[in-house]
Amino acid sequence: MLEKCQNAKERWGGVSNIIDNWLEARQKLISQFVALPSTEVKNLESKIGQFCTAMMDYLSSGHFEVYEQLLREGSEYDDGGLEKAQKLFPLIQPTTDAALDFNDAYSSFSSPTVQQIREFSFQLSTLGENIEERFTLEDQLIEVLHTAHRDIVMSAEEEQV
Repeated sequence: MLEKCQNAKERWGGVSNIIDNWLEARQKLISQFVALPSTEVKNLESKIGQFCTAMMDYLSSGHFEVYEQLLREGSEYDDGGLEKAQKLFPLIQPTTDAALDFNDAYSSFSSPTVQQIREFSFQLSTLGENIEERFTLEDQLIEVLHTAHRDIVMSAEEEQV
């Protein structure tokens, strides 16, 4: 998962500040996710809370900033990417729902029992699969809505500076 994130940063980094910041948040989210299984039980509540906050921030940024910018670009350039993107959004929604469910269940996880920790481990694994699927779909979204006309977008951003 971390390697795929690095590849995304290399591929689209520097094209748009919003996408750069979002990919940086993705990398931090992955780092927190990967560290959770090895967290000591006494620190688990705090680490899960931090992870859930980062995950909600990432989801919000995607839905309310990045996706909107990508859709705006797709509309402006009308290069067929918008139609392809419309097929991806319904596939992203289940991953959002899974992340929200995880957040609801574990953001205030305190004094867990052994059974709760086992269940948490299972749910964390399931969440990891969903997050990986989401990143793949988001990368496809960036590809169809941004990459086709990124030279034009980069020129426009440079003119604004």
